[in-house]
Amino acid sequence: IACVSFGPRNRSIGAAAKSQVVTNCKNTVQGFKRFHGQAFSDPFVQNLKSSLVYDLSQMPSGTTGIKVMYMEEEKVFSIEQITAMLLSKLKETAESALKKPVADCVISVPCFYTDAERRSVIDAAQIAGLNCLRLMNETTAVALAYGIYKQDLPAPEEKPRTVVFVDIGHSGYQVSVCAFNKGKLKILATAFDPEMGGKDFDERLVRHFCEEFAVKYKLDVRSKPRALVRLYQECEKLKKLMSANSSDLPLNIECFMNDIDVSGKLSRAQFEEMCADVLARVEPPLRSLMEQAHLKKDDIHAVEIVGGASRMPAIKERISKFFGKEPSTTLNADEAVARGCALQCAILSPAFKVREFSITEVVPFPISLKWNSAAEDGLRYKHGPYSLFVTIHSVCKNLHLNSHAGQYIIQKVVPQASGESSKVKVKVRVNIHGIFSVSSASLVEVQKSEEEEESMDTEQSTEKENESKMQVDQDEQKTPGTGEQENGEKKAGTEEMETSVEEGKQEKKSDQPPQAKKPKVKTKVLELPIENNPQWQLANDMLNLFMESEGKMIMQDKPKTPLAVINSRLLGAYCFYKTDRDALSLKLDDTEVWLYEDGEDQPKQVYIDKLVELKRLGQPIQERYTEFEERPKAFDELGRLLQQYMKIVEAYKTKEEQYDHLDEAEVQKVDRMVNDVMIWMNSKMNQQSKQSLAVEPVVKTMEIQAKAQELFSTCNPVVTKPKPKVDLPKEENPSEPNGPVNTQENPEAQPSGTEQAAADSADAAEAKPDMDLD
Repeated sequence: IACVSFGPRNRSIGAAAKSQVVTNCKNTVQGFKRFHGQAFSDPFVQNLKSSLVYDLSQMPSGTTGIKVMYMEEEKVFSIEQITAMLLSKLKETAESALKKPVADCVISVPCFYTDAERRSVIDAAQIAGLNCLRLMNETTAVALAYGIYKQDLPAPEEKPRTVVFVDIGHSGYQVSVCAFNKGKLKILATAFDPEMGGKDFDERLVRHFCEEFAVKYKLDVRSKPRALVRLYQECEKLKKLMSANSSDLPLNIECFMNDIDVSGKLSRAQFEEMCADVLARVEPPLRSLMEQAHLKKDDIHAVEIVGGASRMPAIKERISKFFGKEPSTTLNADEAVARGCALQCAILSPAFKVREFSITEVVPFPISLKWNSAAEDGLRYKHGPYSLFVTIHSVCKNLHLNSHAGQYIIQKVVPQASGESSKVKVKVRVNIHGIFSVSSASLVEVQKSEEEEESMDTEQSTEKENESKMQVDQDEQKTPGTGEQENGEKKAGTEEMETSVEEGKQEKKSDQPPQAKKPKVKTKVLELPIENNPQWQLANDMLNLFMESEGKMIMQDKPKTPLAVINSRLLGAYCFYKTDRDALSLKLDDTEVWLYEDGEDQPKQVYIDKLVELKRLGQPIQERYTEFEERPKAFDELGRLLQQYMKIVEAYKTKEEQYDHLDEAEVQKVDRMVNDVMIWMNSKMNQQSKQSLAVEPVVKTMEIQAKAQELFSTCNPVVTKPKPKVDLPKEENPSEPNGPVNTQENPEAQPSGTEQAAADSADAAEAKPDMDLD
């Protein structure tokens, strides 16, 4: 559960935080993922402020922060910090289940996240101490969870199976169409409505009952945050009930406001009528998806729906009506995305052997580069460094989009030796996280020479020419909005971008007279430094500060054993194991008083010294108590082994068939070992029974376990020795074969009589299983 609650002493995360939504509503944060990469001054954020119970605040960098009371102080946490808290809890849960440290992860994000939002999520993972192997689109994760287990997918050379995935969650609506072949999937297109989800239906119910209670009970619900949160919870429950029942359903809340009990009722038909405008937003993304992929409804093999809001009958009905087929619910609606991410993480990890399954992703937005240059066909030298402005373009109407992806400054651009403009080549790419970056920039220096001189840099020039192509995913090349624009702006949509001048324009050799010497051209490529200024990415010093702060809060969240609890144990369970009954108790009392007085703010080494002194007195007591609890179990296990080997020795002495193959000398060795260990065990048990619990035990659990291991190592190889196998006699007259005789088909290949008999005898021996002969 993506929920974090802040208290006076620690934080609660997940289910524990969800239970405090009503009692600590102002300091309990949920639904925060939509603020990643968003400026506080953005109209999108300002419009959401009125519907939130907790307070938003502006960070020094201009991004959105959340203001809460923590440790009895007012604090502002960035969205990256809040998400890091949730990831830290998930990391702790995974480590507890796996019993080993966790460092790598795959994180899912909505497919409509832009560069700024994706960078923000990666920063959150770093704060939590996680290495994000991949940011995976949620719809792609669902497709992987669906396809990797399918055994009947078409072969790679056959026509792919096309499946549509519809994900309607609490705060977003995403759809994708995917082509499956055996061992691979390819996302053909995606569409979305990031402002439609289950929360919109909850909001309609809350608005309805707020108006009803205002008329019926004269209550202004929105004036009391706690009452509003309770109403949201009850409306969410009512929405789920209406998915399964079409009759009128009641809503009752006791002591809602001013000690007044409120009640109301609503039917599914009234609810769907109330949400007609929200339900009308289901079809446009589906229509856009089919247009982008150039598919017909008959091309769709299946429609899979996931997400909590997909359970609503009205949504299922509209999806079914659009595609002309019933949507499938074979995937877990709540866990499909998480399972897809887990599978992707296993594929990327060298520690797991997973079926090979390749994924071809799509970039949902066209990306454009813009620079200030008089030349229209490439980057040309103009006094000073070049600035590349990267812009992401929306493909949906009324879609809020953080379009500015960043600015990249290319340094040290100089003119040619002849004074002409220089040619600059820029290499850009979209990485595995779906984030755009300028990976390299180079300046091509042209040097002219005589005909007899050899060109030394031809191969290097050719390689650099090839590198000037823009590396983007094949599916990104199919996005709309390509072609050159004014002021040197080009879009990286359907075709690769060449940032240099065409060779034909640069070298017009056809105008020269044929008898003139043709000067050869040498090119030298110089790598240029690039200054990256991505939008809203955390600086390294701020990132380190947040990581340190998260570490301190994790330590603060860990449960502490009060000194008073330890003292009570000394009077209870540990009371028989103390040598000096008062020394440790007095020390604990003194330390507790010191902690609340002089010890409230001391250097770290002072606390370490106090802890060492307490352990010196308390550790032996705890060890004696643990020994007393574990020693009987170790003796019981040793006794069980002794009884087992004694029975086997007795069985051998009575000539039982099961053990008559054992060697007599080895059995006698086992007998002596068993007797020696029995004498040792009885002696130690008698001595320990006379020993006081307050002194060191005569024998410790580790010694008993070592003696049991010694007994097992000596005796077990003897008593488990298998019986020797007896070879079967060979058949002298093998039966005639049922098939055709070799002489009839190939007389020359017929073996001699001796060889045939030997072969038949070997076959007969192999055909029969081994058996023991008495």
